[in-house]
Amino acid sequence: MTESAGFLSLVPPLLAITLAIISRQVYPALLLGIWSGWLILSANPLTAAGDTLEAIAGVVSDASNAKLILFSLAIGAVITLTQRSGGVEGFVQALRRIGVGKTRRSAGFMAAIVGTVVFIESNITSLVTGTVARPLFDRLRISRAKLAYICDSTSAPICILVAANAWGAYVIGLLGAQEVENPVAAFVAGIPFNFYAILALALVYVVVALDWNVGPMRTEEAETAAFGKTASEGPSMPAEEDSLLDVRMKSGAPARAINMIVPVLTLISMMVAGLLITGDGDPLKGDGNTSVFWAISATILLMIVLYRAQGILSVEEGTRYALRGFSGLVPLVVVLVLAIALGATCNELGTGLYVASVVERLLSPALVPALLFLAGALVSFSTGTSWGTFAIMIPIGVPMVEVIGLPLPLVLGAVLSGGIFGDHCSPISDTTIVASLASACDHITHVRTQLPYALMAGSGATILFLVSGFISTR
Repeated sequence: MTESAGFLSLVPPLLAITLAIISRQVYPALLLGIWSGWLILSANPLTAAGDTLEAIAGVVSDASNAKLILFSLAIGAVITLTQRSGGVEGFVQALRRIGVGKTRRSAGFMAAIVGTVVFIESNITSLVTGTVARPLFDRLRISRAKLAYICDSTSAPICILVAANAWGAYVIGLLGAQEVENPVAAFVAGIPFNFYAILALALVYVVVALDWNVGPMRTEEAETAAFGKTASEGPSMPAEEDSLLDVRMKSGAPARAINMIVPVLTLISMMVAGLLITGDGDPLKGDGNTSVFWAISATILLMIVLYRAQGILSVEEGTRYALRGFSGLVPLVVVLVLAIALGATCNELGTGLYVASVVERLLSPALVPALLFLAGALVSFSTGTSWGTFAIMIPIGVPMVEVIGLPLPLVLGAVLSGGIFGDHCSPISDTTIVASLASACDHITHVRTQLPYALMAGSGATILFLVSGFISTR
């Protein structure tokens, strides 16, 4: 990372986010954001244009990013194959037979529970939740924006509250680097103070129980209920009638729930196996992107073989519909690539370091937890990365424990909460994008409809950190 460009380092993310939300043209907004960053660094428009292309190419050439991109594309194959084989229809029928999914509330609770218990990896959480719940939501005329909100609000928030996954391992590693005694115990002690993650997760259940629709979500829900609209037209998702992801069940195919359940269980189990293999027997040390890539690849292969063995889909037809699913998610994967490139540009500009340094100069002991949360929220929202935010903010927050005398669990909870805020609701966060992918929802529609709920949880967390800070310094 280069030395921070100061206030100018905020221009690229703020420009991209503002233009994307106002114009709903996400591709030009991200491109302009990336280009503006390299223009700040080079002061030459043509050089900046070349650097922009190099930054995008660098995303694709990175092995870890390439696996994430392929995984994101492969989500579409899982969606189309489960629909074409009759697995989705069979699963919906099975749920209805046992009384699940007959009402909006029961379908919402089912999605929320699935998102809560699948805490292996945030993207897997969204994928499984979207795959399982999408057909029920469509049938009951619940908007895909609501599904995307549930996917997103139960992915990163639940993952950061569990030590036994890659998220916990990463934070524990950062704490160890700060010479924290017993970093595992420190992480666990900080869980009750991770106010934002807890509130965001709890809010999902409140929204489902009350069918509470706020702001843009109210419009999406009303239109879906009235017209059966499932996918908003927008720059990052084609209109429903043109969507490659909306596939009819094959005529004459049996509606078998097992044809959806087996792929989902394979996906989860292979993810665990991948973490064990890449972590040399310790899943906490496993490579998340590699494990996800292995899991989704094995799942698609299994699906093609499974459906061929039952005489439902030939290998040729299975391959064709898998490729159709890949094609259906190309628009959102392009958004993902551009978002990662923007994050790399912000890294070159030192955006995160600048934000953190500004807040550090304004610190007052009683305000430390709240300010750390707000600083982390701004860093993560403007860069779209929670892990990058943790890497910046933990070395800032942990030393304050001894200097100011605040409890380490409270400081850690504030830092982690701030990082989760941006990962949850930033338009350029990979988990926000994957939630849109998993639910087949227009990306900007998802961001707009989710933001009011995220701000509610963020406001509640700020108040709790303020109160905790004053109590701790009395």
